[in-house]
Amino acid sequence: MASIAGDGMIPLSTDPFEDDKLHEECGVFGVWGATQASAMVALGLHALQHRGQEAAGIVSHDGREFHVHRAMGHVAGNFDRPDVIDRLVGSTAIGHNRYSTTGETALRNVQPLYADLASGGFAVAHNGNLSNAFTLKSELIRRGSIFQSSSDTEVIIHLVATSTFRTLLDRIIDALKQVEGAYSLICLTPEGLIACRDPLGIRPLVLGKLGESWILASETVALDIVGASFIRSIEPGELVVINDDGLKSLKPFERQNARPCIFEQVYFSRPDSFSDGLSVYQVRKSIGAELAAESPVIADMVVPVPDSGTPAAIGYAQAAGIPFELGIIRSHYVGRTFIQPGDQIRHLGVKLKHNANRAMIHGKRLVLIDDSVVRGTTSVKIVQMLRDAGAAEVHLRIASPPTTNSCYYGVDTPERSKLLAAQMDVEAMRAYIGADSLAFISIDGLYRALGEQSRKPAAPQYCDACFTGDYPTRLTDQEQCETIPQLRLVSEANA
Repeated sequence: MASIAGDGMIPLSTDPFEDDKLHEECGVFGVWGATQASAMVALGLHALQHRGQEAAGIVSHDGREFHVHRAMGHVAGNFDRPDVIDRLVGSTAIGHNRYSTTGETALRNVQPLYADLASGGFAVAHNGNLSNAFTLKSELIRRGSIFQSSSDTEVIIHLVATSTFRTLLDRIIDALKQVEGAYSLICLTPEGLIACRDPLGIRPLVLGKLGESWILASETVALDIVGASFIRSIEPGELVVINDDGLKSLKPFERQNARPCIFEQVYFSRPDSFSDGLSVYQVRKSIGAELAAESPVIADMVVPVPDSGTPAAIGYAQAAGIPFELGIIRSHYVGRTFIQPGDQIRHLGVKLKHNANRAMIHGKRLVLIDDSVVRGTTSVKIVQMLRDAGAAEVHLRIASPPTTNSCYYGVDTPERSKLLAAQMDVEAMRAYIGADSLAFISIDGLYRALGEQSRKPAAPQYCDACFTGDYPTRLTDQEQCETIPQLRLVSEANA
């Protein structure tokens, strides 16, 4: 049985940039065998805050009972309170940061999700998205399952609960063999921690150790913050069981060519993380260097859109021999919960987070570096802000190829009709944004920055569907949504 607590108000997002960025859905963190496991999880979630800012939760186990606390909002303010951590007792705990996609932002969807199964308590924290969740959910409901959330993660719980296999481990494997899409998940059970990465390795998951404690996390930076040593990445299709007997690794799924998400390298992961053995910071600098080689321009300075464009801008400046300058200054004190009273003030919101460094850019020809263009609304505002501050020219360079397709693997992507690159060619986009020139890194240039010769069309090394439309799994729910009009709300069921 679990004790459950947590409440909070849904934050009103008025950040003018929030709707024009791709958002990772969540981050996961787990600890086995630590004196204050929940406190360590809270620290890990702090390091993963960038992966999900709408809600957070922790579930702990003290050898007898499970203890749960979930709340809306950031980790700070919810899990830095002694009264909360003191209730999350036990030497084992898992945690989750959430950024919802479509559908309901509510406490019932906050992870880790917990349920009492025949085998005992079961909690799961999931990063990713199941592309057949709606189809599975419909069948489970028809067979009598009662869902308490609109999260696709709950489908996994019901599949485990209704599996006919005898052991909990076999039931988890049986459940995961029925799902499609992306998942890196950590399950907390009376038998120990059970973690798994999908056979394509779309979403990241790493293993670390601190003394005798085992750590699982979405990114290596979360290991750094708790002082743990990085051991290795969990391999695509690998399932690990951690308990008093140590760590056991299983490979229960059919082997496939790995396709980790390429956007982890471009934007999602923190630059001080390592992703699949590569320094994210160095990759982003290499992206900038490739961009400079592909799309040179005569200019006075290279200016990043902070903070995500900064490493690529450094790489571009170094490769092009053009000075790097902070032509835009970012305020770090404006968060997603800043409430603006009306539309007039809302339209001024661009300067709340970013402001032109007028003394530096006035009269100068700028190369402006950003990580991506989604709807394009941010780019329009940034370019106009620089012109208003006196920039002579603004040449926009993007450290990723044009985003032309939606993601169905755990990234909050607008529908295709709202993606600027899906509606316009590069010249039309340039005119819409108002830049003097516009260029994106090529897909092969992006792969070169990752240490590959080029993209292999017959066997791509990454999931790059947002750029190419080459989805590595079936999109069962999407296929049904397109053929059956009544299922157009499928995205809400998969929030």
